[in-house]
Amino acid sequence: MALLVAAGQGSRAGGDIPKQFRIVGGKAVLAHAFDALAMCEGIDAIFVVIAPGQEQKARHILAPRPIAAFIEGASSRRGSVHAGLDHIESLGGAREILIHDAARPFLPPPVATRLIEALQEAKGAIPMLPVTDTLVTDDAGVAGPVIDRSFLRHVQTPQAFHFDAILSAHRAWDNAQEATDDAQMLRACGHDVMLVRGDERLFKLTYSEDFEKAQALLAVGRRTCIGMGYDVHRLVAGEELWLGGVRIASPFGLAGHSDADVALHAIVDAILGALADGDIGSHFPPSDPQWKGASSDRFLAHARDRVAARGGVIEHLDLTIICEAPKIGPHREAMRQRIAAIAGIAIERVSVKATTTERLGFAGRGEGMAAQAVATLSLPALS
Repeated sequence: MALLVAAGQGSRAGGDIPKQFRIVGGKAVLAHAFDALAMCEGIDAIFVVIAPGQEQKARHILAPRPIAAFIEGASSRRGSVHAGLDHIESLGGAREILIHDAARPFLPPPVATRLIEALQEAKGAIPMLPVTDTLVTDDAGVAGPVIDRSFLRHVQTPQAFHFDAILSAHRAWDNAQEATDDAQMLRACGHDVMLVRGDERLFKLTYSEDFEKAQALLAVGRRTCIGMGYDVHRLVAGEELWLGGVRIASPFGLAGHSDADVALHAIVDAILGALADGDIGSHFPPSDPQWKGASSDRFLAHARDRVAARGGVIEHLDLTIICEAPKIGPHREAMRQRIAAIAGIAIERVSVKATTTERLGFAGRGEGMAAQAVATLSLPALS
């Protein structure tokens, strides 16, 4: 189980929005952090702590990811974590928990594995890196004595704990003091905290230059891959019409084994094509009864997760719907919003267009609809 803390305002980072909502590499920082946690073995639920009034935006950014719950935080990080722990206890508690800051969005799964394994020896475990720079004291602007750095460590998150122990530590903490991290409170209760090797990629986004570093990290050693998708479905009377994840009122709908959302199917095939990972039929065969009537949202979410599993980012989606009716224009923005939400990207990276065939062919005769899509991905370079 994990508690993802995203309730800060991030004023030091600059800009007019909290840093967890800023876009890095085509995706919100909060989405990067959530997806990284979701890829770690041993985490079966992720609770997200947000500031008052932020749930709607956070829900939009993370849709349709399986959030265990959104929890309203407090004015301090310590208060926000405490609120999250109390909420989890009200649901029955947990055995172990990872507490992670959304401001450290690039969590390598091996770090989480090391933390969870360390909990076999102690009530808490934290990732760390050795201090490599020379350290001196500041004596009114003049360098003072050098500090021995051999025993100093940089501490990162996530931090892992036995749930009951960290909850008790929060409740026992003197509210007049502000703790620098959760492990400090656990140590104050007399418990040992194990140190495990952290990772340079777990740096914290604090200042504007940190966002530049994050952009550079996502760009180094990467390649651009482009995939194309095309799909066709018949129009029949009495079926619901779903296009781009949006239900449209119409006397005719599209026939198919799933909900026959021809637009989402084309996008899924485009993404899978960019990954060189088969097509929608190989992942969701029409012969499998579990996909009968299934929402195509699930197919796009699957493709999105395949991209994330390879360390990729969806940079852009370009969709063209081919039909005589209904008019796509009135529904264009709703489709863009829905596609962006499912794919976990900014709406500015989604294009939805429509055209007709001048009444030629099956689409021109109103017998069916077609859609074609192009997906542009950023993926790690091949070794």
